[in-house]
Amino acid sequence: MSNTKSNPSAPEREARDEREQENVSELGAAGSQLSTAPSEESSAGLPAMGVIGWARWFWRQLTSMRVALILLFLLSLGAIPGSLIPQNSVDELKVETFKKAHTTVSPIYEKLQFFDVYSSVWFSAIYILLFISLIGCIVPRTGQFIGQLRSRPPGAPKRLTRLPAYTTWRTGAEPEQVREAALAMMRKRRYRAHTVGDAVAAEKGYLREAGNLVFHIALIVMLVAFAVGQLYKSEGGKLVVEGDGFSNTLTQYDDFKSGSLFDTDSFAPFSFKLDNFVGTYERSGPQRGTPRTYEAHVTYEKGAYGKSQKTVIRVNEPLVIDGTKVYLNAHGYAPIVSVKDGKGKEVYRSAVPLLPIDNNVTSSGAIKVFDGYRDKNGEKTQLGFQAFFVPTFAGNGKGTMFSQFPAADMPVLALNGFHGYLGPDSGLAQNVYQLDKSKMTEFKDADGKQLKQRMLVGETMKLPDGAGSITFEGVQEWASFQITEQPASGWALTGAVAAIAGLAGSLFIQRRRVWVRAVRGADGVTVVEMAGLGRSESAKLPEELADLAGTLIESAPPEPDAEPGIESGTGSDSSPEPDSDSDSDSDSVEESSEEPAEGAEK
Repeated sequence: MSNTKSNPSAPEREARDEREQENVSELGAAGSQLSTAPSEESSAGLPAMGVIGWARWFWRQLTSMRVALILLFLLSLGAIPGSLIPQNSVDELKVETFKKAHTTVSPIYEKLQFFDVYSSVWFSAIYILLFISLIGCIVPRTGQFIGQLRSRPPGAPKRLTRLPAYTTWRTGAEPEQVREAALAMMRKRRYRAHTVGDAVAAEKGYLREAGNLVFHIALIVMLVAFAVGQLYKSEGGKLVVEGDGFSNTLTQYDDFKSGSLFDTDSFAPFSFKLDNFVGTYERSGPQRGTPRTYEAHVTYEKGAYGKSQKTVIRVNEPLVIDGTKVYLNAHGYAPIVSVKDGKGKEVYRSAVPLLPIDNNVTSSGAIKVFDGYRDKNGEKTQLGFQAFFVPTFAGNGKGTMFSQFPAADMPVLALNGFHGYLGPDSGLAQNVYQLDKSKMTEFKDADGKQLKQRMLVGETMKLPDGAGSITFEGVQEWASFQITEQPASGWALTGAVAAIAGLAGSLFIQRRRVWVRAVRGADGVTVVEMAGLGRSESAKLPEELADLAGTLIESAPPEPDAEPGIESGTGSDSSPEPDSDSDSDSDSVEESSEEPAEGAEK
């Protein structure tokens, strides 16, 4: 039985084709143009497969909604490796770390451009094809939809009994009165309605197609906004110690990345100073150490001569100046140290930012003294110190040198020193948080061991052989900021909202047509027929038709011996049997009752 259904015989196919042709010919324009979707073409209508034929075939496939959905799905799949694998455009250091940790798959990822997904050839190809596909889908459908808006609903088909929802009754009102009442009712219900011959044609639900078009246009807007954002964006980071500031120029950034079309002369002119950082943390319970207050108090100026203004930057609450957003990104500590030479002259004093290595802000880094220092023989040399800082020390003999709490309750600085050449003139970029010891000599204590010491605030570490000293003077805090300029983000948001609204309209609004025919029967009694047709089968269509019929009955009450009936998809005439003396009318009803409703065989 299943084989018979899936592979119908030739006579069955011929009979089915004949029924479809008959339905199309009878419904005519009434069943057409309920959608702006392009009609499927049979293989018989394909052009000859020459160069032009293949080009036309490829264009039809590319601009079909099916291919557009496939490309959209591929674009979503392509974004997965960009989210899971470190990207060069975001953090090159993470990419290098990943390559060292995964030596087997890294060459494969490199060839597949997984470290540069969003600028890769294959992702760009999907992106461009999707863009072309959406435009090719929308342009002709928009023209068709505008044409439908300017046209009137088509006239009633010859046999209303073929439609999915149908009702009829006999009334003593005149046909003209019924049609006038039907036209007024339809317009009051916000149908587009007009009278065509002996029937009133009405249509509603245009927002379904409008929502469909809005959804796809919104996708194009989002794609354009994404492209513009990637080409013209700029993003950089800056670490600022309390009391220091930042000016929005290229040389002020610690790191900076931008799109290929970004102009470095187009920076928004502004500057700000970090007055102080305020951080409070949960003191007890399972959330001990969780930040409760995490904010940077800054003073900023717009332009070269702008008025100073104070504000507070919090997480997810950036400072916005002329389209540029300043985000609070991270926080840490900068121990204040002073260095003296062998003669007691202070040659260095600064707050040195150290990088956190855990959630309790245990930090590490390097202190470098490039100029001004002379050894005991009066010769110029350079000093370097490896630094390890904990804001809350557990105490001697109480575990390792790791912080117990993020706040600076008991700050301790651990140092070990070197002297020699730091390599600032080598021409190679140096990490300010790491110490290059290749040309440095380690300080030794009296026992010949590595010179190292833990210091509280105010304590000093003496360097051997009269080389001077270094003192832990205090602690300042620093905040790291991310300065971002992302053009067209407003367009992207607008497109996303419009896409959701358009999708909701295309899913929940049904486009439908209703016809009301009123003609005088052979016995002189007016016969009223109402039928509805929707783009797809829906249980709401018969309900809506019943509601319309109930309203129209108030103006065209049925004869005492006739009650209206609503049918959905059955195709049988629900009108009561006509009088025996109405032979012609009886023949008409019997003929229509033998016809199945439109779509009943589906």
